[in-house]
Amino acid sequence: EKEEYRNFVDGSLFNRVFKTYSVMHTNQTVDFVQQKHAEWTHCNHSQMGMMDAIMSLDQLVDESDPDVDFPNSFHAFQTAEGIRKEHPDKDWFQLVGLIHDVGKILALWDEPQWAVVGDTFPVGCKFQKSIVFRDSTFQDNPDEKNPKYKTEYGIYEPNCGLDKVLMSWGHDEYLYRVTKFNNCSIPEEGLYMIRFHSFYPWHSHGDYTHLCNDKDLQMLPWVKEFNKFDLYTKTTDLPNVDELRPYYQSLIDKYCPRVLQW
Repeated sequence: EKEEYRNFVDGSLFNRVFKTYSVMHTNQTVDFVQQKHAEWTHCNHSQMGMMDAIMSLDQLVDESDPDVDFPNSFHAFQTAEGIRKEHPDKDWFQLVGLIHDVGKILALWDEPQWAVVGDTFPVGCKFQKSIVFRDSTFQDNPDEKNPKYKTEYGIYEPNCGLDKVLMSWGHDEYLYRVTKFNNCSIPEEGLYMIRFHSFYPWHSHGDYTHLCNDKDLQMLPWVKEFNKFDLYTKTTDLPNVDELRPYYQSLIDKYCPRVLQW
């Protein structure tokens, strides 16, 4: 049932999930995020095609996810197929469903999962109440004690736009940077889905709108629409990936062709 998703209160995976978020919320600071931007956004670490990157997620189980305990590659095809059923005319949307979590490949390149997976949130300003485990996991974060970062706006101007906001580092921002660096022809709506699909405090709880500009608010309904499929297609009924691959390879060839820089 829908209300059973994103259970951060109890459940069989609770301890694993809480531990991941505890370390994340201790270490995701302005300095850390800036360091990761310097390290990863030049896309000079590897070269591979998009389908190879997706299939590499066979090796990854997301330790922040309270809903599933199977490899992330299956979730990619589940999300894409859910979108394909409801939006058969929007092949770019289907592609975004397929690739949205590919940035998690960072975890296969020796990045700890707390710096790759999970919900995202802005750093450099007050941590809002809607962040998962907000009251129990930020006490050791150095930015929590820095007066410069403790106000509603922190280091940002009102309505500066999310493009100017430093988000906690993870797979959303990384894949967004990869698609931009490689000039993938995904529409702006799709790029917003990639970049902000883990920003639950914004798209699901209505926080941080004081940092948004008009473009962010225009794109928000698209991110919300994407979230339905990202979340509610997670089931233990796993798709036949071999049957689906040729169709989705054709979408990759259209929007993210060739070998990409990572």
